[in-house]
Amino acid sequence: MKYHKFNFYRNTYCEFEIQNINFFEEMKAHFQSKSGSYYYYTENGVFRYSNHWGRVANCRWKIQGIDRYKNQKYYVGFANWSSFYPLNTTDKVFYLEVDYTKAKVTIKRIQNDSKSSQFLMTSEFAHQRLKQIQTLLREYKWAMYYDENIDVLREKIISELISTNKTLQQIKLEL
Repeated sequence: MKYHKFNFYRNTYCEFEIQNINFFEEMKAHFQSKSGSYYYYTENGVFRYSNHWGRVANCRWKIQGIDRYKNQKYYVGFANWSSFYPLNTTDKVFYLEVDYTKAKVTIKRIQNDSKSSQFLMTSEFAHQRLKQIQTLLREYKWAMYYDENIDVLREKIISELISTNKTLQQIKLEL
């Protein structure tokens, strides 16, 4: 499907690149949403000024280049029309990447339906796993019942979560 200013906001997934926050001081928005987001369309893509990213109406829109996203803080992002993908509950086109040194997990989408060696998930499943992994990276009490270094334990559990359909409970029981 080819996306443009009349359909990009209908059930899509997209990763916007962060832009200069002052972009809309020089440009007049083509559209303002009910929630206060501004949109400026170009031949190549769309600029968005907003204080809410992630789940946006029936879409999943991320903004790249921000380590610690804060809801209600405004950012400007740009996305090419070719960066929008259909978002549905059946396509397994998402995978998880974990940076253990930064204790950070991100959802990625395979590009242009290419073949991937990653374990692919639906959007809903990937977001469920993302939350579980964030909890494992942030908390430590769950590890008190194991006789193993928590960092080693985290990596074992998380590597199973990002590569199988096993539940977190199944994985923990197997350890």
